[in-house]
Amino acid sequence: QVQLVESGGGLVQAGGSLRLSCAASGRTFSSYAMGWFRQAPGKEREIVTAISRSGGRTYYADSVKGRFTISRDNAKNTVHLQMNSLKPEDTAVYYCAADSVYSDYVSTNYRVYDYWGQGTQVTVSS
Repeated sequence: QVQLVESGGGLVQAGGSLRLSCAASGRTFSSYAMGWFRQAPGKEREIVTAISRSGGRTYYADSVKGRFTISRDNAKNTVHLQMNSLKPEDTAVYYCAADSVYSDYVSTNYRVYDYWGQGTQVTVSS
């Protein structure tokens, strides 16, 4: 069992930056690929970015490429999402998720992720 707790959300002006963090409980954090998803009101949950167990593989949605960076620290059981050049369309609840995997790959399908955090609100004003 893994428990995930996100932090770092808030209100920021367009063009600004935020850094989200996700702290995981348990001793097997390095067995999980990690993903960040977001969901805006009236929209489906969508993948933002994901990182493999080792951190060697990453995926970014086209909408955030070049602006967002995912990283993980397996020694500290944490994953971070650095968000730069934020846009109003980035406004959403951001969720951290863990996918139990047996190899070093990432999934973009939210249905395969096993554990989810409670979410943190990110609001970007224009």
